[in-house]
Amino acid sequence: MKLYEIAHSRAGDKGNISTLSLIPFQEDHYKLLCQKITVERVKKHLSEHLKGEIKRFELENISSLLFVCEDALAGGVTTSLALDAHGKCLSSALLEMEIEL
Repeated sequence: MKLYEIAHSRAGDKGNISTLSLIPFQEDHYKLLCQKITVERVKKHLSEHLKGEIKRFELENISSLLFVCEDALAGGVTTSLALDAHGKCLSSALLEMEIEL
C-alpha cells in the first residue's frame, strides 16, 4: 500500500533544509507510521533529493511525524536553479512510499 492511502504530508523549507510532515488520516495509524517510516527508509526512498542528515521527530500530541532534512534543496531556494526550489514536491514523493500493514 502507498502511504498516501493512510496519511497526508506537507513540505516546508528554510535555506537548504526541507521539513516533511507525515500525518495519518486516522490516529490509530500513527503507531504504524512510527514503526514503518524510519529515517533510513525516508533517506533511501528520497535518495535522489535528500543528500544530508535526516532527523525524525515523533509528535505524539498531534499524532504526526516530522522529518527535518538537511542538504535537501540544491543549495537553498535563493541559490538553486532547481525546478522545485522550495521542495514542495517532496511531500508527494514521500507519500509514494510502499508500506505493509
